[in-house]
Amino acid sequence: MPDYAQSEPLLEVNHLKKYFPIRRGFFKKIVGYVKAVDDVSFFVMEGETLGLVGESGCGKTTTGRTLMRAIPPTSGEILFRDPNLGRVNIPDLDPDQLKLVRKNMRVIFQDPYASLNPRMTLLEIVGAPLRAMNLAKGKELEDRVAEMLQRVGLRPEYMRRYPHAFSGGQRQRIGLARALAPLPKFVVCDEPVSALDVSVQAQILNLLEDLQADLGLTYLFVAHDLSVVAHICDRVAVMYVGKIVELAETQELYTKPKHPYTEALMSAIPLPDPRPRQKRVLLTGEVANPANPPSGCYFHPRCNYAIPLCSQETPVWREIEPGHFVSCHRAHELTLAGAVDLTS
Repeated sequence: MPDYAQSEPLLEVNHLKKYFPIRRGFFKKIVGYVKAVDDVSFFVMEGETLGLVGESGCGKTTTGRTLMRAIPPTSGEILFRDPNLGRVNIPDLDPDQLKLVRKNMRVIFQDPYASLNPRMTLLEIVGAPLRAMNLAKGKELEDRVAEMLQRVGLRPEYMRRYPHAFSGGQRQRIGLARALAPLPKFVVCDEPVSALDVSVQAQILNLLEDLQADLGLTYLFVAHDLSVVAHICDRVAVMYVGKIVELAETQELYTKPKHPYTEALMSAIPLPDPRPRQKRVLLTGEVANPANPPSGCYFHPRCNYAIPLCSQETPVWREIEPGHFVSCHRAHELTLAGAVDLTS
């Protein structure tokens, strides 16, 4: 568990927004915006794993890609404590500075099939970031690729083979090796196990934990499987229609949720033992349209606890208890049901 009393987080995000323009007509006039990420703030301490969960389309992956500046943010700060450049704001960096920072900020992609070039060998794939950043070449590059393949559980002699020769789990290990080859400090894990079989998921999750301990890594773990998140994450942030609605330590969030949407997510977790009955919280209506979100709280049309204030005013993001942040008008007065303890 990281020390949350540290003076400075490794990554701090303040009021991050990413709006995609909607264009129509012959002249492609902008008629609106899709608010994919809408005023998101959080921090990640060095050595921790922060989970980012929510329904498909809520903005989790866009948030992760915006942090890397794979897509430019519309506004907001992304403050990263780089070992070489110090504390920098990612959106303000020039191309040369961004190249330096990306040595310490890497990403693991979701699809182990689409994310690997079928015409490149493992040596070329894993060695690509080392060559691009001028970190190694020739025999040194081969040695570092061989070492990284061993770290992720693959044999060094595989480096002359192509991705088609490997299974899905092995391909994800190749993606891990590529991301970790420059020895980064911070890694965005974009649903790294969702495309894999359950038995293989466990192997990759254990590998991620071992690598974190060995290399001193910090993870932003994007996922929608709450059982997986409970296993690997120190804290969890819950997203709904581009906004983070709740953030707390994993045990606290799962057993004592403060937002009605979090309660609904917890009630949907399948239990390994069917005998203890858990009441399912059923949500009515449809997920809000990020191009035309409702007034006030975005969740109020589906909320079982909504009052008139919820449709009139946007709730303030506040710390309701030490380390427990929530965006809900009624957080202080509601007693919500959590999940069975999955973190033990």
